[in-house]
Amino acid sequence: MKSGTSWESKYAYARAKQIGPLIEVAGTTASDTNGPLFPGDHKQQTKYILDKMEAALHELGASKHDVIRTRMYVTDASIADEVASIHGVFFAGIDPASTLLVVKSLLDPSMLVEIEMSAYK
Repeated sequence: MKSGTSWESKYAYARAKQIGPLIEVAGTTASDTNGPLFPGDHKQQTKYILDKMEAALHELGASKHDVIRTRMYVTDASIADEVASIHGVFFAGIDPASTLLVVKSLLDPSMLVEIEMSAYK
């Protein structure tokens, strides 16, 4: 399933892919067909990303309750706790296995957060 961002067609990948009961949702940033959203606002970016990923899961007949693993990438260690806290509220009671990494940068400097997830439906 594709969400229409320019990166999907440019780099030949899907937003989410299902094979049997396994669903992989590609690394997702706060962006749409016009480019990055909420430049410099890691809280809004994180919320947008999680909602966008949940929509991708729904399109494949799954929900956030099927998520078994997440990986969060942030470009600044000082925002890690807030990003992880938003993740914690979103996944409260689900508690997927999770990794949070600090990376040097993402494709666009205004993007501060990228998240990927795996689900089993």
